[in-house]
Amino acid sequence: MTANDVSGPTTDDDVRRAQQGDVAAFERLYHSHAPAAHALARRMLGDESAARDTVQDIFVRAWERLASFRGESAFGTWLHRVGVNVILNQLRLTRRDVIRFSDDEPDANAPAVRPPDGGIDAQIDLEAAMARLPAGARMAFVLHDIEGYAHDEIATMLGLAPGTIRAQLWRARRQLMKHLDG
Repeated sequence: MTANDVSGPTTDDDVRRAQQGDVAAFERLYHSHAPAAHALARRMLGDESAARDTVQDIFVRAWERLASFRGESAFGTWLHRVGVNVILNQLRLTRRDVIRFSDDEPDANAPAVRPPDGGIDAQIDLEAAMARLPAGARMAFVLHDIEGYAHDEIATMLGLAPGTIRAQLWRARRQLMKHLDG
């Protein structure tokens, strides 16, 4: 079954079947939800290769925790939260300084931002500009302005004060404007 195939069980049926160990049902869930998980990982990590690997980690964790899904929210909402947790845990384990922000420390692995020239989509420019942000500022921006989490929620996720999140968000927006105007 492909992601575009509309025949077959619904998401609720697939969740129930996957909870009972049906690997094919979980595969259908993977195909329908992997693009959103990939977009989240790419935005938070700023790296395409790491995002692809992280999607796999998200779905491994989802499979391991599928029994805890009670259906009180949509499966996609639950999976989104699993994804955010997986990404934050990876960042905590691999880059302890990810929360810091410095105007002088853009992500060295990020592609350079090219100014719009009619052939470049504005969304691509924003993605490239976000990738250039230091990781802490990028996470604050993605979690607040794109994913819609409140300052207090982000602060709890990252173990920081809400004021720190507000400051990182302000700095991220300022840096994005510089990158996009540049």
